[in-house]
Amino acid sequence: MIPAVLFLLLFSVTNVLLSTPLDDDNESVETPELLDDIAIPDTRNRNADPCTARGCKWPKSGRFVNVPYEISSFFSQKDRKFIMDALRRFHRRTCIRFVPKRPRHRDYIRFISGDGCWSYLGRQDGGQKLSLQKDGCFYDATVEHEVLHALGFDHEHVRSDRDKYIWIRYQNIKKGEKSNFDKKKTNNLGTPYDFKSVMQYSNDAFSKNGKPTIVAKRDPKMKFGDAKKLSVNDIARVNRLYKCS
Repeated sequence: MIPAVLFLLLFSVTNVLLSTPLDDDNESVETPELLDDIAIPDTRNRNADPCTARGCKWPKSGRFVNVPYEISSFFSQKDRKFIMDALRRFHRRTCIRFVPKRPRHRDYIRFISGDGCWSYLGRQDGGQKLSLQKDGCFYDATVEHEVLHALGFDHEHVRSDRDKYIWIRYQNIKKGEKSNFDKKKTNNLGTPYDFKSVMQYSNDAFSKNGKPTIVAKRDPKMKFGDAKKLSVNDIARVNRLYKCS
């Protein structure tokens, strides 16, 4: 439980940020190479260990993991409040603390309105963009999804143990999109496969014919991929990965 004084301090800081947006226009954003909504760094090693094993976690200082961020002034006051509300939900349930970027911060997240909803996977070297297009990305689960990517979490359906829980129907996937379904060597942190995760694709994601691309083995008729908020397991994974007490 955060002490009352600390909670008020955090709340005050975020309110100050909302009232003083960055003094810039929406910069011309060149969309990076994407694997669905995950931006791929130019130096990506495709055969490397999982991101978090390579040191892309955000550093912990004492009890908290401070993640510097800034929000483009292209966003309206309402947009900025929406983003901040999403970040506060992490504050309430994890040891992650999103703090306003200062000149001393080398690594940070910059929220922009680019082309679509996307993020880099884990902490990158230097400032990294997280795109929330004004028309289409402003849903609680979407913002949380992209923030989880920035914290180092991948999609649910690419888990290393996914074959115990789902079938991938490759014959129904659009041409050129099959790489979005590649299984990865993930650290599942002792948590079960979670159909309620905000990181779970929908049944018909990237379908070329309206038929399912992902089918639950325990119930082939199960519908999923419409989470409205962080699940219990989403929160548990953040707390376990970052060793929140």
